[in-house]
Amino acid sequence: MSRVHAEDRGLAAVARVRGVREQDSRIGLRLAAAEAASRGRRAEELHERLAVAEVPETSTPGLLLARRTALAVLGEDGRTARIEAASAVRLTEQAHHRWDSDRARLAAVDHLLERRAQRRRAEAARREQKDADDMTAQRWLRATDGEAAR
Repeated sequence: MSRVHAEDRGLAAVARVRGVREQDSRIGLRLAAAEAASRGRRAEELHERLAVAEVPETSTPGLLLARRTALAVLGEDGRTARIEAASAVRLTEQAHHRWDSDRARLAAVDHLLERRAQRRRAEAARREQKDADDMTAQRWLRATDGEAAR
C-alpha cells in the first residue's frame, strides 16, 4: 500500500489507526502473558517450598511455634500468589480477546482496500482491452479501405 489511491485515503487512515491499535493490543498481550507466566512461576515456587518444608522431630516448643508460624506465612503467601496468578491469567485472556478483535478489524479494512484495488485493476484491464480492440478495429478499417481503393 505504498501508493494510496485518492479514493482510499480516508480508508487508509482508518487502516493506519487500526494497525496501531492492533500493534498496541499485541504488545499488551505479550506483557500480560509474561506477567501471568511470572506470577504462575512464583505461585509454583511457593507451593514447592511449602511441600518440601519439614518440621524437625525433636525441637523446643519455641522452635516449633516459630516453624509453624513461618509455614503459615508461607502458605498464606502461596495462596495470595495463586490468586494473583489466576487474576493474571484472566487479564491475559482479556488481552487476547482485545487483540483478536483489533486484528479482525484491521483485516476487514485491509480486505476492503484490497477489494477496491482489485476493482480498479479490473476496470483498468477492461479499458486497456477496449483501447486495444479500438486500435485493432481502426487498423482493420485502414487495411480494408486501402484494399478497396486499389
